[in-house]
Amino acid sequence: MARINDYISNSYYDNNGFKSNANSFFSDISVSTDISFSVSDYASIKDGSYGKLLKAYYKQQKAEKTSSSDGTQKLTLMQTSAGALAKSVQGLMNDSLWEKKTKTEKDEKTGEEKKTSDYDWDAIIKAVKSYVDDYNDTVKQAGESNTKGVLRNAAWMTSLTSKNENMLSKVGITVGKGNTLTFDEKVLKKADISTLKSVFTGYNSYVSKISKKATSISNEASRAGGTYTSGGTYTNPLASLVSSKVDKEV
Repeated sequence: MARINDYISNSYYDNNGFKSNANSFFSDISVSTDISFSVSDYASIKDGSYGKLLKAYYKQQKAEKTSSSDGTQKLTLMQTSAGALAKSVQGLMNDSLWEKKTKTEKDEKTGEEKKTSDYDWDAIIKAVKSYVDDYNDTVKQAGESNTKGVLRNAAWMTSLTSKNENMLSKVGITVGKGNTLTFDEKVLKKADISTLKSVFTGYNSYVSKISKKATSISNEASRAGGTYTSGGTYTNPLASLVSSKVDKEV
C-alpha cells in the first residue's frame, strides 16, 4: 500500500520513464527530413546492422522488464481483481437493482393477501458487499505491484475514494487503514434512497469513475504481461487465463 501512497506524492516513479527509454533507442537512428537514405544507410540495412540493433534493443527491454516489473502470477492476480471490480460496478449500476419490487404477503391470521412495494434490500446489500470486497482486493494487489501504470491508476482510484469519504459514510462505507473499505449494512438501510442512487448509479457517479480506473488497471496489467518480439508481433499469455478466471469468480 505504501507504493500507492508514494506514487500519489510523486516520489516513486519518473513519469517520463518510458519516453526516455524510447528516445534512447530512436536517437540512435538518423532519418533525414526528405525521407531519403544515404549509401551508408543502405549498406547498414543490407548487411543487417539495423536488424541487429533492433534485436539488441528488444533483448535489453526484455531483460529490464524481467528484472524490474511484476511476474506473470502477480499480473494475473492484478488483472483478475481489477476485472472483478469493474463487474461489481456493473452490477451496482444495473437499473433493475434500484427499482421497487412488488410482492404479495399473506396475513397468517386472516389469510388475507396484501401487495407491498419496496426495494430489494438483500440484493442491494449483496451488490455493495461485492463491490467493497473487490475494491479491497484490487487495492491490495496494486499495493504489491511494481508496474507503473497499475500504481498510477490505483493512486487515482484511492484518491477519488478519499475525496468522497463523507458521502460514502452516509451509505455505510468507511475508508480505513491502507485505503481499504469497510461496510455497515445497517447504515445503508437507513440511508436516503436518493443518496444511494447518487453514489451507485449514473454515468458520472462515484462508482462509474472507479469502474473506469479498474478497467485501466486491468489493461495496464495485461500490457505489462505482454511483449513485442523483434518481428513486431505482440504476445500476451495472460489474456485467455485471466478472462476465464474472472468469469468464474464473478
